[in-house]
Amino acid sequence: MKKEKIWVMTGGIVGFVGVALGAFGAHGLKDILSQEMLEIYKTGVFYQLIHAVAILTIGLFSKEKLFISASFFLIGIILFSCSLFAYSLTQIKVLTFITPLGGISFLIGWLLIILNGIKMKMDS
Repeated sequence: MKKEKIWVMTGGIVGFVGVALGAFGAHGLKDILSQEMLEIYKTGVFYQLIHAVAILTIGLFSKEKLFISASFFLIGIILFSCSLFAYSLTQIKVLTFITPLGGISFLIGWLLIILNGIKMKMDS
C-alpha cells in the first residue's frame, strides 16, 4: 500500500475517532465529569482534530518529505490527547506527565514542516 494512502486513511480514522470522542464528551460526559475535567477532555479532542486535518492534508498532497511530520503528529495524538482523555476520566495525576511528551511531538512535527518550507524556498 502506498504511503500516501496510509496517511489519508490515518487522517480519516483519527478525525472520525476525534468527532466520536467529541460527541461522547458533549453528550455522555457532561453530567459525569466536573467542568474542569470536561475542559481537559475537550482540549484532547481539539488537538486530535487539528492534527487529524494536518495528517490528512499531508497524505492528500503526497508530500513524502512531510511524512515524518505526520508520524510526529500521530505520536502527539497518542501521547497528548490520549493522556488527557485518560486523566479526565480517571483523575490519575501521573498521566499528566505523559502529556508534555505529546506536545513536544506536535512541536517537532510543525518544526519539520517549517524546515521543509525553508528548504523549498532555497531550492527555487
